[in-house]
Amino acid sequence: MRLADLRGRSVAVWGTGREGRAAVAAVAAHGPLRLIAVDDSADYLSVPWVGEPAPLAGGDHAFGALVAADVVVRSPEVPQTHPWLAELRARGVAVTGGSALWMADHAGRTVAITGSKGKSTTASLISQLLTAVGRPHAFGGEAGMPLLDLPPAQQYVVALTSRQCSDLADSPRVGVVTSLFPEHLDVHGGEREYFRDTLNLLAHGPELIVVNGTDERLVTETLSARDANGFAAVPAGGGDSRFRIDDDDLFYCSDDALFPRATLRLRGRHNGHNLCVALAVLDGMGIDVVAQKDVLAAAVASAEGLPHRLTEVEDPSGLTFVDDVLSTTPFSAMHSIDAYEGRPLTVLMGGADGGLDYAPLRQHLLDRELTVIGLPESGPQILAALAGLSGVRTEPAEDLPSAVRLARKLTPPGGVVLLSPAAPRHGRFRDFEHRSEVFLQAVRDSS
Repeated sequence: MRLADLRGRSVAVWGTGREGRAAVAAVAAHGPLRLIAVDDSADYLSVPWVGEPAPLAGGDHAFGALVAADVVVRSPEVPQTHPWLAELRARGVAVTGGSALWMADHAGRTVAITGSKGKSTTASLISQLLTAVGRPHAFGGEAGMPLLDLPPAQQYVVALTSRQCSDLADSPRVGVVTSLFPEHLDVHGGEREYFRDTLNLLAHGPELIVVNGTDERLVTETLSARDANGFAAVPAGGGDSRFRIDDDDLFYCSDDALFPRATLRLRGRHNGHNLCVALAVLDGMGIDVVAQKDVLAAAVASAEGLPHRLTEVEDPSGLTFVDDVLSTTPFSAMHSIDAYEGRPLTVLMGGADGGLDYAPLRQHLLDRELTVIGLPESGPQILAALAGLSGVRTEPAEDLPSAVRLARKLTPPGGVVLLSPAAPRHGRFRDFEHRSEVFLQAVRDSS
Protein backbone atom coordinates (compact mmCIF):
# COMPACT_ATOMS: atom_id res chain seq x y z
CA MET A 1 0.00 0.00 0.00
CA ARG A 2 1.27 3.46 -0.97
CA LEU A 3 0.39 6.87 0.35
CA ALA A 4 -1.29 7.66 -2.94
CA ASP A 5 -3.65 4.71 -2.33
CA LEU A 6 -5.15 6.56 0.65
CA ARG A 7 -6.69 9.28 -1.49
CA GLY A 8 -10.45 9.29 -1.03
CA ARG A 9 -10.36 6.73 1.80
CA SER A 10 -11.11 6.95 5.50
CA VAL A 11 -7.85 6.76 7.45
CA ALA A 12 -7.09 6.56 11.17
CA VAL A 13 -3.55 7.12 12.43
CA TRP A 14 -3.07 5.17 15.66
CA GLY A 15 -0.47 6.85 17.86
CA THR A 16 0.43 10.45 18.62
CA GLY A 17 4.22 10.34 19.04
CA ARG A 18 6.75 11.48 16.44
CA GLU A 19 5.84 8.65 14.08
CA GLY A 20 2.12 9.31 14.45
CA ARG A 21 2.48 13.02 13.79
CA ALA A 22 4.62 12.32 10.72
CA ALA A 23 1.98 9.90 9.43
CA VAL A 24 -0.85 12.38 9.96
CA ALA A 25 1.00 15.06 7.98
CA ALA A 26 1.94 12.66 5.17
CA VAL A 27 -1.54 11.16 4.82
CA ALA A 28 -3.22 14.59 4.93
CA ALA A 29 -1.15 15.68 1.92
CA HIS A 30 -2.66 12.85 -0.17
CA GLY A 31 -6.33 13.83 0.14
CA PRO A 32 -8.01 11.19 2.31
CA LEU A 33 -11.79 11.29 2.52
CA ARG A 34 -11.55 11.36 6.32
CA LEU A 35 -8.51 11.51 8.59
CA ILE A 36 -8.48 11.09 12.35
CA ALA A 37 -5.72 10.53 14.91
CA VAL A 38 -6.27 8.03 17.73
CA ASP A 39 -4.62 7.83 21.14
CA ASP A 40 -5.82 4.91 23.27
CA SER A 41 -3.65 5.75 26.29
CA ALA A 42 -5.21 6.66 29.62
CA ASP A 43 -3.70 10.15 29.53
CA TYR A 44 -4.77 11.04 25.98
CA LEU A 45 -6.26 14.33 27.23
CA SER A 46 -2.74 15.56 28.05
CA VAL A 47 -1.52 15.06 24.46
CA PRO A 48 -0.82 18.48 22.83
CA TRP A 49 -2.63 18.35 19.52
CA VAL A 50 -3.42 21.94 18.60
CA GLY A 51 -2.88 22.78 14.94
CA GLU A 52 -2.61 19.19 13.69
CA PRO A 53 -4.38 18.45 10.36
CA ALA A 54 -6.65 15.81 11.93
CA PRO A 55 -8.92 15.71 15.00
CA LEU A 56 -7.86 13.52 17.93
CA ALA A 57 -10.00 10.69 19.29
CA GLY A 58 -9.31 9.06 22.63
CA GLY A 59 -10.96 7.41 25.60
CA ASP A 60 -14.31 5.81 24.77
CA HIS A 61 -14.07 7.09 21.18
CA ALA A 62 -10.69 5.50 20.36
CA PHE A 63 -11.81 2.03 19.28
CA GLY A 64 -14.82 3.34 17.38
CA ALA A 65 -12.60 5.69 15.40
CA LEU A 66 -10.34 2.79 14.41
CA VAL A 67 -13.04 0.35 13.31
CA ALA A 68 -14.79 3.08 11.30
CA ALA A 69 -11.69 3.55 9.12
CA ASP A 70 -10.87 1.85 5.83
CA VAL A 71 -7.17 1.92 6.73
CA VAL A 72 -5.40 2.17 10.08
CA VAL A 73 -1.81 3.45 10.07
CA ARG A 74 -0.25 1.93 13.19
CA SER A 75 2.59 3.75 14.94
CA PRO A 76 5.49 1.59 16.16
CA GLU A 77 4.50 2.43 19.73
CA VAL A 78 1.39 0.24 19.30
CA PRO A 79 2.49 -3.38 19.98
CA GLN A 80 1.59 -6.22 17.66
CA THR A 81 0.04 -7.94 20.68
CA HIS A 82 -2.55 -5.19 21.20
CA PRO A 83 -5.95 -6.98 21.24
CA TRP A 84 -7.55 -4.34 19.03
CA LEU A 85 -5.28 -5.27 16.11
CA ALA A 86 -6.77 -8.75 15.80
CA GLU A 87 -10.27 -7.29 15.99
CA LEU A 88 -9.54 -4.71 13.31
CA ARG A 89 -8.18 -7.31 10.92
CA ALA A 90 -11.12 -9.62 11.63
CA ARG A 91 -13.44 -6.78 10.59
CA GLY A 92 -11.58 -6.27 7.34
CA VAL A 93 -9.83 -3.03 8.28
CA ALA A 94 -6.47 -2.76 6.50
CA VAL A 95 -3.58 -2.15 8.94
CA THR A 96 -0.24 -0.75 7.88
CA GLY A 97 2.49 1.50 9.29
CA GLY A 98 4.11 4.77 8.39
CA SER A 99 7.42 3.02 7.63
CA ALA A 100 5.63 0.57 5.34
CA LEU A 101 3.92 3.41 3.45
CA TRP A 102 7.26 5.16 3.02
CA MET A 103 9.08 2.00 1.96
CA ALA A 104 6.48 1.25 -0.71
CA ASP A 105 7.54 4.46 -2.49
CA HIS A 106 11.29 4.33 -1.77
CA ALA A 107 12.34 0.68 -1.54
CA GLY A 108 14.40 0.71 -4.73
CA ARG A 109 16.60 3.52 -3.41
CA THR A 110 17.00 2.33 0.17
CA VAL A 111 19.57 0.52 2.28
CA ALA A 112 17.74 -0.55 5.45
CA ILE A 113 19.38 -1.99 8.53
CA THR A 114 17.73 -3.84 11.41
CA GLY A 115 18.79 -6.18 14.18
CA SER A 116 18.49 -6.70 17.91
CA LYS A 117 21.52 -4.48 18.44
CA GLY A 118 24.04 -2.71 16.24
CA LYS A 119 21.60 -1.42 13.63
CA SER A 120 22.06 2.28 14.39
CA THR A 121 25.85 2.04 14.59
CA THR A 122 26.03 0.03 11.37
CA ALA A 123 23.64 2.38 9.58
CA SER A 124 25.77 5.33 10.69
CA LEU A 125 28.94 3.62 9.45
CA ILE A 126 27.35 2.86 6.06
CA SER A 127 26.21 6.48 5.80
CA GLN A 128 29.66 7.86 6.62
CA LEU A 129 31.39 5.52 4.18
CA LEU A 130 28.96 6.37 1.37
CA THR A 131 29.58 10.06 2.01
CA ALA A 132 33.33 9.48 1.83
CA VAL A 133 33.10 7.89 -1.64
CA GLY A 134 30.76 10.56 -3.00
CA ARG A 135 27.41 8.78 -2.84
CA PRO A 136 24.79 11.37 -1.75
CA HIS A 137 21.96 10.07 0.41
CA ALA A 138 19.63 10.88 3.30
CA PHE A 139 20.12 9.14 6.64
CA GLY A 140 17.47 8.47 9.27
CA GLY A 141 15.11 6.06 10.93
CA GLU A 142 14.74 4.28 14.26
CA ALA A 143 15.16 6.73 17.15
CA GLY A 144 15.93 9.62 14.81
CA MET A 145 13.80 11.21 12.11
CA PRO A 146 10.67 9.22 11.12
CA LEU A 147 10.92 7.89 7.57
CA LEU A 148 7.91 9.93 6.49
CA ASP A 149 9.81 13.09 7.48
CA LEU A 150 12.90 12.33 5.39
CA PRO A 151 13.66 14.82 2.61
CA PRO A 152 13.75 13.80 -1.07
CA ALA A 153 17.07 12.09 -1.92
CA GLN A 154 18.77 9.97 -4.56
CA GLN A 155 19.35 7.26 -1.98
CA TYR A 156 18.47 6.48 1.65
CA VAL A 157 20.19 4.72 4.53
CA VAL A 158 17.77 3.95 7.36
CA ALA A 159 17.82 1.99 10.61
CA LEU A 160 14.55 0.21 11.44
CA THR A 161 13.25 -1.39 14.61
CA SER A 162 11.52 -4.76 14.67
CA ARG A 163 8.20 -2.92 15.10
CA GLN A 164 8.79 -0.96 11.90
CA CYS A 165 9.89 -4.06 10.00
CA SER A 166 6.82 -6.03 11.00
CA ASP A 167 4.48 -3.93 8.81
CA LEU A 168 6.61 -3.91 5.64
CA ALA A 169 5.10 -5.25 2.41
CA ASP A 170 8.19 -4.19 0.41
CA SER A 171 11.84 -4.94 1.07
CA PRO A 172 14.53 -2.31 0.52
CA ARG A 173 17.04 -2.61 -2.30
CA VAL A 174 19.62 -3.68 0.32
CA GLY A 175 18.45 -5.45 3.48
CA VAL A 176 20.93 -5.71 6.35
CA VAL A 177 20.61 -7.56 9.68
CA THR A 178 23.25 -7.01 12.35
CA SER A 179 22.22 -9.42 15.12
CA LEU A 180 19.34 -11.54 16.32
CA PHE A 181 18.54 -12.48 19.89
CA PRO A 182 15.33 -12.46 21.95
CA GLU A 183 14.05 -9.06 23.05
CA HIS A 184 10.78 -7.10 23.08
CA LEU A 185 8.96 -10.43 23.41
CA ASP A 186 5.98 -8.78 25.12
CA VAL A 187 5.59 -6.45 22.13
CA HIS A 188 5.72 -9.17 19.48
CA GLY A 189 4.15 -12.08 21.36
CA GLY A 190 7.15 -14.39 21.75
CA GLU A 191 10.59 -15.28 20.46
CA ARG A 192 9.45 -16.76 17.14
CA GLU A 193 7.18 -13.80 16.50
CA TYR A 194 10.00 -11.36 17.25
CA PHE A 195 12.34 -13.17 14.83
CA ARG A 196 9.61 -13.24 12.18
CA ASP A 197 8.82 -9.55 12.51
CA THR A 198 12.49 -8.52 12.45
CA LEU A 199 13.36 -10.66 9.43
CA ASN A 200 10.29 -9.43 7.55
CA LEU A 201 12.73 -6.81 6.25
CA LEU A 202 14.11 -9.54 3.97
CA ALA A 203 10.84 -11.23 3.03
CA HIS A 204 9.91 -9.27 -0.11
CA GLY A 205 12.77 -9.65 -2.56
CA PRO A 206 15.62 -7.25 -1.77
CA GLU A 207 18.36 -7.05 -4.39
CA LEU A 208 21.03 -7.77 -1.77
CA ILE A 209 21.01 -9.29 1.72
CA VAL A 210 23.93 -8.81 4.13
CA VAL A 211 24.07 -10.34 7.61
CA ASN A 212 26.56 -10.46 10.45
CA GLY A 213 28.27 -13.81 9.89
CA THR A 214 29.54 -14.01 13.48
CA ASP A 215 26.00 -14.30 14.88
CA GLU A 216 25.22 -18.01 14.67
CA ARG A 217 21.53 -17.62 15.46
CA LEU A 218 21.15 -14.96 12.78
CA VAL A 219 22.96 -17.08 10.18
CA THR A 220 20.73 -20.05 11.02
CA GLU A 221 17.51 -18.02 10.90
CA THR A 222 18.42 -16.56 7.49
CA LEU A 223 19.61 -19.76 5.79
CA SER A 224 16.49 -19.81 3.60
CA ALA A 225 16.50 -16.06 2.87
CA ARG A 226 17.00 -15.24 -0.80
CA ASP A 227 17.36 -11.98 -2.66
CA ALA A 228 15.46 -11.09 -5.82
CA ASN A 229 18.00 -13.03 -7.91
CA GLY A 230 17.83 -16.15 -5.78
CA PHE A 231 21.14 -15.60 -3.99
CA ALA A 232 21.59 -16.34 -0.29
CA ALA A 233 22.51 -13.74 2.32
CA VAL A 234 26.09 -12.47 2.25
CA PRO A 235 27.76 -13.11 5.64
CA ALA A 236 30.25 -10.51 6.87
CA GLY A 237 32.71 -10.55 9.75
CA GLY A 238 33.07 -14.33 10.07
CA GLY A 239 36.39 -16.10 9.65
CA ASP A 240 35.62 -17.21 6.10
CA SER A 241 33.79 -14.04 5.05
CA ARG A 242 35.00 -11.78 2.26
CA PHE A 243 35.10 -8.94 4.80
CA ARG A 244 36.62 -9.97 8.11
CA ILE A 245 39.20 -9.16 10.81
CA ASP A 246 42.19 -11.51 10.96
CA ASP A 247 44.24 -12.63 13.97
CA ASP A 248 46.57 -9.64 13.52
CA ASP A 249 43.62 -7.21 13.87
CA LEU A 250 43.60 -6.20 10.22
CA PHE A 251 40.43 -5.66 8.21
CA TYR A 252 40.48 -7.71 5.03
CA CYS A 253 38.57 -7.85 1.76
CA SER A 254 39.29 -11.38 0.51
CA ASP A 255 43.12 -11.49 0.35
CA ASP A 256 43.61 -7.71 0.41
CA ALA A 257 44.47 -6.00 3.68
CA LEU A 258 42.47 -2.79 4.13
CA PHE A 259 43.51 -1.11 7.39
CA PRO A 260 44.20 -1.98 11.07
CA ARG A 261 41.39 -2.56 13.55
CA ALA A 262 42.82 0.37 15.55
CA THR A 263 41.67 2.67 12.73
CA LEU A 264 38.14 2.25 14.08
CA ARG A 265 37.93 4.04 17.41
CA LEU A 266 34.64 2.43 18.44
CA ARG A 267 35.25 -0.03 21.26
CA GLY A 268 34.38 -3.71 21.25
CA ARG A 269 34.69 -6.67 18.91
CA HIS A 270 31.06 -6.23 17.92
CA ASN A 271 31.83 -2.84 16.37
CA GLY A 272 34.56 -4.42 14.26
CA HIS A 273 31.93 -6.84 12.98
CA ASN A 274 29.54 -3.94 12.36
CA LEU A 275 32.18 -2.32 10.15
CA CYS A 276 32.66 -5.58 8.23
CA VAL A 277 28.92 -5.56 7.54
CA ALA A 278 29.09 -1.92 6.37
CA LEU A 279 32.01 -2.67 4.04
CA ALA A 280 30.15 -5.67 2.60
CA VAL A 281 27.19 -3.42 1.85
CA LEU A 282 29.37 -0.98 -0.09
CA ASP A 283 30.96 -3.88 -1.94
CA GLY A 284 27.53 -5.24 -2.88
CA MET A 285 26.51 -1.81 -4.14
CA GLY A 286 29.36 -1.85 -6.65
CA ILE A 287 31.90 0.27 -4.79
CA ASP A 288 35.51 -0.91 -5.20
CA VAL A 289 36.43 -1.10 -1.53
CA VAL A 290 40.04 -2.11 -2.16
CA ALA A 291 40.68 0.72 -4.61
CA GLN A 292 39.03 3.18 -2.18
CA LYS A 293 40.62 1.78 0.99
CA ASP A 294 42.58 4.96 1.84
CA VAL A 295 39.47 7.12 1.51
CA LEU A 296 37.47 4.62 3.54
CA ALA A 297 40.18 4.37 6.20
CA ALA A 298 40.02 8.14 6.72
CA ALA A 299 36.24 7.93 7.10
CA VAL A 300 36.52 5.01 9.52
CA ALA A 301 39.09 6.89 11.61
CA SER A 302 36.70 9.84 12.00
CA ALA A 303 33.65 7.71 12.85
CA GLU A 304 32.07 8.67 16.17
CA GLY A 305 30.07 6.37 18.38
CA LEU A 306 26.38 6.92 18.98
CA PRO A 307 25.39 8.93 22.05
CA HIS A 308 24.58 6.71 25.06
CA ARG A 309 26.36 3.68 23.56
CA LEU A 310 29.72 3.07 25.27
CA THR A 311 30.10 6.83 25.71
CA GLU A 312 32.97 7.52 28.10
CA VAL A 313 32.67 10.28 30.70
CA GLU A 314 35.70 12.19 31.95
CA ASP A 315 36.24 12.02 35.70
CA PRO A 316 39.11 13.50 37.75
CA SER A 317 39.37 10.36 39.90
CA GLY A 318 40.97 8.35 37.13
CA LEU A 319 37.98 6.03 36.92
CA THR A 320 36.28 5.75 33.55
CA PHE A 321 32.50 6.12 33.74
CA VAL A 322 30.62 4.80 30.71
CA ASP A 323 27.11 5.77 29.59
CA ASP A 324 25.71 2.70 27.84
CA VAL A 325 22.01 3.20 28.53
CA LEU A 326 21.09 1.98 25.03
CA SER A 327 22.30 -1.47 26.08
CA THR A 328 18.87 -2.90 26.85
CA THR A 329 19.39 -6.68 26.72
CA PRO A 330 21.70 -9.20 28.40
CA PHE A 331 23.36 -9.84 25.02
CA SER A 332 24.21 -6.20 24.37
CA ALA A 333 25.49 -5.85 27.94
CA MET A 334 27.77 -8.83 27.31
CA HIS A 335 29.27 -7.03 24.28
CA SER A 336 29.80 -3.93 26.40
CA ILE A 337 31.50 -5.90 29.17
CA ASP A 338 33.82 -7.48 26.60
CA ALA A 339 34.80 -4.01 25.36
CA TYR A 340 36.57 -3.40 28.70
CA GLU A 341 38.21 -6.79 29.06
CA GLY A 342 41.45 -6.56 31.02
CA ARG A 343 40.41 -3.59 33.18
CA PRO A 344 38.81 -3.63 36.65
CA LEU A 345 35.10 -3.36 35.97
CA THR A 346 31.92 -2.51 37.85
CA VAL A 347 28.66 -2.86 35.92
CA LEU A 348 25.38 -1.18 36.89
CA MET A 349 22.50 -3.33 35.64
CA GLY A 350 18.74 -3.32 35.98
CA GLY A 351 15.57 -1.73 34.65
CA ALA A 352 11.82 -2.04 34.70
CA ASP A 353 11.48 -5.31 32.78
CA GLY A 354 12.35 -8.38 34.82
CA GLY A 355 11.06 -10.88 32.28
CA LEU A 356 14.31 -11.48 30.39
CA ASP A 357 16.43 -14.61 30.62
CA TYR A 358 19.76 -13.83 32.27
CA ALA A 359 21.16 -17.36 31.98
CA PRO A 360 23.28 -16.36 28.92
CA LEU A 361 24.77 -13.52 30.97
CA ARG A 362 25.68 -15.93 33.76
CA GLN A 363 27.34 -18.28 31.28
CA HIS A 364 29.26 -15.37 29.74
CA LEU A 365 30.65 -14.31 33.14
CA LEU A 366 31.75 -17.77 34.33
CA ASP A 367 35.46 -16.95 34.04
CA ARG A 368 35.30 -13.19 34.56
CA GLU A 369 36.17 -11.07 37.57
CA LEU A 370 33.99 -7.99 38.03
CA THR A 371 31.41 -6.35 40.27
CA VAL A 372 27.73 -6.13 39.33
CA ILE A 373 25.47 -3.64 41.11
CA GLY A 374 21.77 -4.37 40.70
CA LEU A 375 19.41 -1.45 40.01
CA PRO A 376 15.63 -1.36 40.46
CA GLU A 377 13.55 -3.08 39.35
CA SER A 378 15.12 -6.15 37.73
CA GLY A 379 18.37 -5.81 39.68
CA PRO A 380 17.45 -8.50 42.23
CA GLN A 381 16.63 -10.94 39.41
CA ILE A 382 19.98 -10.22 37.71
CA LEU A 383 21.92 -10.63 40.96
CA ALA A 384 20.12 -13.89 41.69
CA ALA A 385 21.03 -15.17 38.23
CA LEU A 386 24.71 -14.42 38.91
CA ALA A 387 24.80 -15.77 42.46
CA GLY A 388 27.58 -18.23 43.19
CA LEU A 389 29.95 -17.14 40.42
CA SER A 390 33.37 -17.11 42.06
CA GLY A 391 34.69 -14.07 40.21
CA VAL A 392 31.54 -11.93 40.34
CA ARG A 393 30.79 -9.73 43.33
CA THR A 394 27.13 -8.70 43.49
CA GLU A 395 25.69 -5.75 45.35
CA PRO A 396 22.17 -4.23 45.40
CA ALA A 397 21.42 -0.49 45.16
CA GLU A 398 18.22 1.36 45.89
CA ASP A 399 18.59 3.79 42.97
CA LEU A 400 21.03 4.95 40.30
CA PRO A 401 22.76 7.72 42.33
CA SER A 402 23.45 5.35 45.23
CA ALA A 403 24.77 2.78 42.74
CA VAL A 404 27.24 5.33 41.37
CA ARG A 405 28.42 6.20 44.89
CA LEU A 406 28.87 2.52 45.71
CA ALA A 407 30.70 1.93 42.44
CA ARG A 408 33.23 4.66 43.33
CA LYS A 409 34.05 2.80 46.55
CA LEU A 410 34.29 -0.66 45.00
CA THR A 411 36.10 0.02 41.71
CA PRO A 412 39.92 -0.09 41.87
CA PRO A 413 41.96 2.85 40.52
CA GLY A 414 42.07 2.90 36.74
CA GLY A 415 38.91 0.85 36.56
CA VAL A 416 35.65 1.26 34.66
CA VAL A 417 32.11 1.92 35.91
CA LEU A 418 29.74 0.82 33.16
CA LEU A 419 26.01 1.65 33.17
CA SER A 420 24.63 -1.09 30.92
CA PRO A 421 21.04 -1.73 32.08
CA ALA A 422 20.36 -5.02 30.21
CA ALA A 423 16.64 -4.23 30.47
CA PRO A 424 14.38 -2.72 27.80
CA ARG A 425 12.07 -0.63 29.97
CA HIS A 426 12.97 2.70 31.55
CA GLY A 427 11.07 2.22 34.82
CA ARG A 428 11.61 5.26 37.03
CA PHE A 429 12.92 7.31 34.12
CA ARG A 430 10.99 9.11 31.39
CA ASP A 431 13.17 7.64 28.65
CA PHE A 432 16.77 6.57 27.97
CA GLU A 433 17.90 10.20 27.81
CA HIS A 434 16.51 10.88 31.28
CA ARG A 435 18.31 7.81 32.65
CA SER A 436 21.53 9.13 31.10
CA GLU A 437 21.01 12.58 32.64
CA VAL A 438 20.54 11.06 36.10
CA PHE A 439 23.67 8.95 35.64
CA LEU A 440 25.82 11.89 34.54
CA GLN A 441 24.54 14.05 37.39
CA ALA A 442 25.28 11.25 39.86
CA VAL A 443 28.84 10.98 38.52
CA ARG A 444 29.33 14.73 39.01
CA ASP A 445 27.72 14.81 42.45
CA SER A 446 29.77 11.87 43.75
CA SER A 447 33.15 13.12 42.56
